Amino acid sequence: MTTAATVNVPDLIDQQKVGPFQIRILVLCAMAATLDGFAAQMIGYLAPSLARDMHLGPAALTRIFAWGLVGLMLGALFFGPVADRFGRKPVIVACTLFYGLICLATAKADSGASLAIFRFLAGLGFGGVMPNAIALTAEYAPHRRRGTMVTIMFCGFPIGASIAGFVTVPILPVFGWRGVFILAGVMPLLLAPVLALLLPESIRHLVIHGKENERVRHLLARINSQLVFGRDANFVVHEERSPGIPVVHLFLQGRAVPTILLWIVFFMSLIDIYLLTSWLPTVFHNAGITLSLAVIATAVFQGGGVVASLALGSFVDRFGAYRVLTFIYFLGAASVAVLGYSHSVASIMVCTFFAGAGVIGGQTGANALAASFYPTYIRSTGVGWALGIGRIGSIVGPVFGGIMLSLHWPLTNVFMAAAIPSLIGSGAIFLMGRTQNPVNANDVLGVATS
Repeated sequence: MTTAATVNVPDLIDQQKVGPFQIRILVLCAMAATLDGFAAQMIGYLAPSLARDMHLGPAALTRIFAWGLVGLMLGALFFGPVADRFGRKPVIVACTLFYGLICLATAKADSGASLAIFRFLAGLGFGGVMPNAIALTAEYAPHRRRGTMVTIMFCGFPIGASIAGFVTVPILPVFGWRGVFILAGVMPLLLAPVLALLLPESIRHLVIHGKENERVRHLLARINSQLVFGRDANFVVHEERSPGIPVVHLFLQGRAVPTILLWIVFFMSLIDIYLLTSWLPTVFHNAGITLSLAVIATAVFQGGGVVASLALGSFVDRFGAYRVLTFIYFLGAASVAVLGYSHSVASIMVCTFFAGAGVIGGQTGANALAASFYPTYIRSTGVGWALGIGRIGSIVGPVFGGIMLSLHWPLTNVFMAAAIPSLIGSGAIFLMGRTQNPVNANDVLGVATS
């Protein structure tokens, strides 16, 4: 029996090894992220079929992409603060259930306008899942492993997006695009009760909001069976906590400049991710590649992001987020630019793989950075608003892609333009690291504690 008048919960978690309970949380959040990625990004793979069946041009497809991303933006902006107030778990479960129902309803869409409305509503659900899955994973991770755990968890998103590409190929000829939406709706409806049953609430959230000592004791015992405390134990989180509007606190205590730079990173990163994911199948198909190969090439883009994300966490924990992300975004910019000069299927596959590694891998690392940069009481708000601002970029990306295609830009110019956002993201990450003193810059994700 351990007796302690006051127990600092974050410090205690930082002293523990990553055990089965934390791995279960990571896996559950990764499953939620996988289905989120599948449902959110499958629309790009379906675009050629939708255009053919509903006689939609680039402008109409752009509106469908954009309204879905507006929903994503609003969902992230709204549900981050909601989760900081009411908890991560109920938001994750409710949003997963909601977008599953909307995806099923989308299978009945009969026009471009109805598709846009359904994608907007589904986007609200997509937007609420990811920031809270990131925050929940981070809050159960020891500091020295936080970057690794968050990046592994977030791999679920590009994995889901990649699976959507590979699954679309056999489903489209048999069931059409409606069959893909039905699958995208059924899976989250099956997952939601599993999350409700097995996913715990954030232990830090429980401590900060008080009156949950029994649940905190139980969760600590799940992390390590030797962590047994008496009923008189006082559980605390020694982090700043201030009243008022959570978003305002993103700009206090020296966080203003880093927050703005982080928003620039997310904005630029998501411009590239959604521009490429939305239009690559169409661009490659228009360039003469078969639809199946065009879809597979886009899935390879997501696959590169998965591979990079799996490797990225350990590098971030070892060398620090700022150095690693500055390089990875630069890699993404270079690979996207070279893609415009690739003519063979083999070179296209290689370039899309490394483009995904740089662009999606960078976004994965940026998520981990955001989750570690903000204190518990504004963590979901910080991650949610970064993603929400990024979603503005995700709207701009497909719109910009549609404009370039409508103007019949040469592919070399299209991909050179697509490389610029990732290059700007690399510079913003570098500057964000320079705004921190050397100790803090290293300590954000692991260097000082590895």
